[in-house]
Amino acid sequence: MKTLGLIAGMGELPKLVADEAREKGYRVFAIGLEPLADKDLSDHVDSVKRISVGKLGEIINTLKKNHIKEAVMAGKVPKSLIFKSKVIPDLRAVKLLFSLKDKSDDSILLAIAKELEKDGIKLLNTTDFSSSFMTPEGILTGERLSENEWKDIAFGWKIAKEIGRLDIGQTVVVKDQAVMAVEAIEGTDEAILRGGKLAGEGAVVIKVSKPKQDMRFDVPVVGMNTLKSMVEVNARVLAIEAGKSILLQRKKIIKEADEAGISVVGYKE
Repeated sequence: MKTLGLIAGMGELPKLVADEAREKGYRVFAIGLEPLADKDLSDHVDSVKRISVGKLGEIINTLKKNHIKEAVMAGKVPKSLIFKSKVIPDLRAVKLLFSLKDKSDDSILLAIAKELEKDGIKLLNTTDFSSSFMTPEGILTGERLSENEWKDIAFGWKIAKEIGRLDIGQTVVVKDQAVMAVEAIEGTDEAILRGGKLAGEGAVVIKVSKPKQDMRFDVPVVGMNTLKSMVEVNARVLAIEAGKSILLQRKKIIKEADEAGISVVGYKE
């Protein structure tokens, strides 16, 4: 039986990835990144070791000691942690950060992937173990969209793709073909709250993959927290890129979105 290394950040995704990997016949050894990984991660894997998110050397050495040749990254790791003194990087992480041309998501994650490869660990696509959670195409809720809301999606889509190309973020909030907020380091949910408050009500949220999305990491993920943020600011539409994004707890999100009068759309340009 092959063993899969799981580098687990925050949220439900690492547990769902672990479940699907085990269904595919893998034994799953997890690195639970502290303080991010859920406490019940151990219920979904064969074994787990918890390591501080800044200890890159320890993470890689632990994977090697457990004879891991293939690994997958899943779960959010807020980039803002880099700028917080609570997370103390080890020597290997410090060297990696100083070697970067910038601190964009792609620069950091590609550098981590190369560090893993140096030690014989191949990073697999997150989507290899989350196929059942990929966003389908079409309107997923009962509520239909107005002509103006479709225009907002088309307008916001181009902008979201452009900020993705520039590696700024994945989400924009628009209303009446005007940009209310662009996601940066604060993350999707905070961008929704900021843009939704500016819009008043009826905002349209668009979340996309980057034009050259690396499916090994930073795949767009939508979960209940995103919907809760939309409800808080009376947003109206959530458009997610179909086939290139992950929609967690789909049935629950659709049910609660319908109850809140929010339309959820799996969209392709």
